[in-house]
Amino acid sequence: MALRENRQVRLVARPRGVPQPEHFALVTEPVAAHGRGEILIANRYLSVDPAQRGWANDEGNYSAPVPLNAPMRALAVGEILESNAAGFRSGEYVYGWFGWQRYCVTTPESVLRRVTASSLPLSANLSVLGMNGITAYLALHGLGDPKPGEHVLVSTAAGSVGSFVGQLAQIAGCRAVGLTSSADKVALAKSRYGYQGMINYREAADLGAAIRAACPEGNDIFFDNTGGPIADAAIRTMRLRGRVIQCGTAANASWTPVPTGPRPEREILTRRLRWSGFIIFDHVAEFETAAARLAEFAIAGRIVHDEEILPGLDHAPGAIARLYRGENHGKLMIAVD
Repeated sequence: MALRENRQVRLVARPRGVPQPEHFALVTEPVAAHGRGEILIANRYLSVDPAQRGWANDEGNYSAPVPLNAPMRALAVGEILESNAAGFRSGEYVYGWFGWQRYCVTTPESVLRRVTASSLPLSANLSVLGMNGITAYLALHGLGDPKPGEHVLVSTAAGSVGSFVGQLAQIAGCRAVGLTSSADKVALAKSRYGYQGMINYREAADLGAAIRAACPEGNDIFFDNTGGPIADAAIRTMRLRGRVIQCGTAANASWTPVPTGPRPEREILTRRLRWSGFIIFDHVAEFETAAARLAEFAIAGRIVHDEEILPGLDHAPGAIARLYRGENHGKLMIAVD
């Protein structure tokens, strides 16, 4: 058998803030031998996610930083080529922690979910059936507890998670209003993602006033992916006993030193708010159930999933920066071949 060459995107310098192309290097080396209990996976699609900023930085986070000179940590979907692990066979497709590389030698512990054959494309396992769709579903229903007639406000509404939150809120019988960064994304979120109202926060002279105008009755749920000034304004539009879901903090470029802003504690107290953080990896046991439900919605046409697929690993070093500039249209991922 010809020796397989593995092309990897390695983190070679520690960024402060959003990783840039110069923080990565493309390296080719022979594929490592897979031993007892290990599987060899050929990656097909690699995920690009906001959380990768935190994994690349050497700051306090919910997971350890990616070691320097190691493949960039990433979720991926791929095909098992060879297996020395019980319960896994060649030809199966799996979703898990396989990194920014062509091939991955790993153990079953890195596999988060087996890919179930359906009419959806394989790439859907990184979007509607991947971390983004599952995050939207589990966070909205598990922490937000949406009820028909309630009002939901979502930051980064046209993004890879927000695009699903609007649709799921609509399915739950709620009115959804979103915030995004351009006129094109405003139109997209209203036409495709279930939003009844939209705000371009970059054009708002007074963001709080813009939110109150779009949400005159206040909000029962705030699904926040940004923190920062958007969260400062949104918290003051919450209704009594509202729920805030903190799913991301993309507006803060760095947490060293800790950024300061308006104090929210008075709003939490007087409005009797429930403010909860959501980390998807606390909910791995629920992945299969959530993915199955999302697949039903997608196959029935109740949820759309837009994807932007970058062709080849050469595009990986600049992909996270592209995401943070808001240049992606739908879930951003990389096709290995």
